[in-house]
Amino acid sequence: MSITTDISRSRTTSSAWLGLAVIALPLLLIAPAFWNGYALLQWDTGGYLARWYEGYLVPSRSTVFGLYLHMGESSGFWINLAIQSLATLWLLQLTLRVLGMMQTSRFVAIGLLLIVSTALPWLASMLLTDIFAGLSVLSLFLLVVGGRRISTTERISLFVFTAFAAATHSATLGVLLGLCLVGWMAWPLLRRRIPVAGLVQGSLTIVAGGLMLLAANFALSGNWAWTPGGYGVAFGRMMQDGIVARYLNDHCPREKFKLCPYRNVLPATADEFLWGNSMFNTLGRFEGMNDEMSYIVVHALAEYPAWQAQAALRAVGQQLLHVATGEGTNGWIPHTYGIIARYVPSQVAPMRAARQQHWGLDFAYVNWLHVPTALASMLGLIALLGHALARRRLDDLTLLASTVALALLGNAFICAVISGPHDRYGARMVWLATFVVLAALARVIGGDNAADAPSSPA
Repeated sequence: MSITTDISRSRTTSSAWLGLAVIALPLLLIAPAFWNGYALLQWDTGGYLARWYEGYLVPSRSTVFGLYLHMGESSGFWINLAIQSLATLWLLQLTLRVLGMMQTSRFVAIGLLLIVSTALPWLASMLLTDIFAGLSVLSLFLLVVGGRRISTTERISLFVFTAFAAATHSATLGVLLGLCLVGWMAWPLLRRRIPVAGLVQGSLTIVAGGLMLLAANFALSGNWAWTPGGYGVAFGRMMQDGIVARYLNDHCPREKFKLCPYRNVLPATADEFLWGNSMFNTLGRFEGMNDEMSYIVVHALAEYPAWQAQAALRAVGQQLLHVATGEGTNGWIPHTYGIIARYVPSQVAPMRAARQQHWGLDFAYVNWLHVPTALASMLGLIALLGHALARRRLDDLTLLASTVALALLGNAFICAVISGPHDRYGARMVWLATFVVLAALARVIGGDNAADAPSSPA
């Protein structure tokens, strides 16, 4: 009787945890949107949303993500938030399963800690590409190393998800491409850990994502072209570092650039130049300045290589420390308001009623917890890798930790060198470090020795 009672209690407890996971976690992941009364918006949201309506390409605004947002308009974008929440939970539980660590109570505990201590719920509640940046790292990892531990259906789903994520933002595609390249370089040494079939599948997601973006660009604009804007963003970063002013001072006596008359009054930051009321507007913005900016970027790289390298290293270091939640998520997003009012007027009333549009969001208190957690998680990631190296142990959790560390470095390099350090770029990735550290702690607390025990496909 006692054994039967214990089994019954265990099943009851397991069912309770499962119920919490199925019902509460998806809602808690988008709790910021519920609290706000509407999906969180950002300055860039409007540019993505407008792609369906305007029929031309603009810098750094993926048409693929624009189509994804357009799909959710009729629901007030709650469909998009539901997809983001469910995709997050799917990838978290699948990662734990592939690691041989999936227990419902453990999954719920890790999920709740991520919701409380990281930017994850704010990313899932926002109409922006950032949530897919971190999730794509997990999906690529699972596709490469999952092997027989994931089903065919899951493998196809991971492939489609990773390709879509790569198509939403060039920086995300760059990080995934870098991870694949490192995987191929490491494969001769790690053949038992990194299946060649997985590497092939992972690499093909980059190709598929690129083709997806080209196809969407053609469908909406009639042009087989990549999303423009890389040179303009890089130009802004070089201007912020003083390199553009130096180049103009060295060349304006001999060459006639549109910016020559302004070389002594350039804005102090890239954001002021590209998105503020600067001479960039007077000179025709991207359409009028793209050729000149691309010319200066290429030639400044060749003329000041040491300065460029020093600025890049400094920017990468700064980017790794820029991890605060909520950058750009405030009430001052007139471009997005204008796009929604022009193209989706049915959403104006609920959007205007949200807390964000009344300046009701304050991330100061949130970041008292999020920033220390993020920095401690990165240190924990280093400690985890150091411990594995000292013990000469490379299990799947260590491989995931290595993947996340490389993704953080790659993201910092791409974003900082091209665009300059921003908290938004760090916050969208650093929660992965917290997830890995929590998984490692759960393994220690749970006494899991067979961390790589295979799990049967669901």
